[in-house]
Amino acid sequence: MLADGGRSGVVCAGAWCVDYNMIVNHWPPEETVARVLSQSRQGGCSSHNMATALRRLGARFPVDAIGLVGDDDDGRLLAESCDELGIDRRQLVLRHGQSTAVTYAMISKLTGKRTFFYRAGTHAIQTPDDFDFSRTTARFAHIGMPGVHDILDAPWKGEVSGWVPILKAARAQGLKTNVELVSIAPERIRALVEPLLPHLDMLIVNDLEAGAVAGIETVRDGATDVPACRSAAARLLENSSLWLVAIHFPGGGIVRTRDGRAIEHPSVNVPQSAVISSNGAGDSFAAGLLYGIHEDWSLDRSIRLAHASAAASLRSAETTGAVVAWQECLRLADGWGWRTLPAG
Repeated sequence: MLADGGRSGVVCAGAWCVDYNMIVNHWPPEETVARVLSQSRQGGCSSHNMATALRRLGARFPVDAIGLVGDDDDGRLLAESCDELGIDRRQLVLRHGQSTAVTYAMISKLTGKRTFFYRAGTHAIQTPDDFDFSRTTARFAHIGMPGVHDILDAPWKGEVSGWVPILKAARAQGLKTNVELVSIAPERIRALVEPLLPHLDMLIVNDLEAGAVAGIETVRDGATDVPACRSAAARLLENSSLWLVAIHFPGGGIVRTRDGRAIEHPSVNVPQSAVISSNGAGDSFAAGLLYGIHEDWSLDRSIRLAHASAAASLRSAETTGAVVAWQECLRLADGWGWRTLPAG
């Protein structure tokens, strides 16, 4: 396990936004109409989702926020969400005259699949200077998301991007680092993330993102190639100093560590009638896995919770609104049962 130097907790830094979720009766072709069946507004993006999922899982360790939002209704909603769940938001800055980043998530009732429309807001002006890891005693830094930040994605003071000094600063303060990705074009993912690998301790990603970073095709005709995911995990460990690589996909997940451990586990067999949306499922998986790692659980128990947390999240259009205490997540998963992970 990763040594913690006496530190405790998770700081969720970078991407804080507000999601406007709309469930539509179907995804329409261009210049046609779909009906909005319901809509809601709540916090979103990787940092919010990790922080709130950890709290809903029952984390008793500190959960801190670092982010830049607008001093507007959306920014105040994020601040209120932190207060309600006991997330330390002293470094969640509400900047006057700026707009909070917003994602419009359109969710098809027929398939549960999501389509996103994104407004960058404060993500467009956020810089490495907005991150101060000297003010947290957390054990882990969960940082995101490369690909949607104008300044952080670009070169910064001699570094290939603003993400590099952020990760360096976190490590300099004794934190172990993980980065959250977004499923953009594979070549763009690789260009952004490859330079970050020397500064990361963990990488918890989906099949498409893992393949993009590793340069291996892991999704073919919309289906996960599980052997290719295994190869991607191995290559990522070979070509970096990562301690852990975790790859999740609809049928399951795999974890590989630098000391040679290889854990694989199928996902939960969630009944279709219980699925509202997959919005936030990947974040909930990462939260469950990180919860277990923080608490020094076995990797097998941790990945079970990761899948259970993701399965629970599917019951709501909100990203983490349906995540419950870790004990209940595991009971729910055992009640639904587990899929079979493909061999090979």
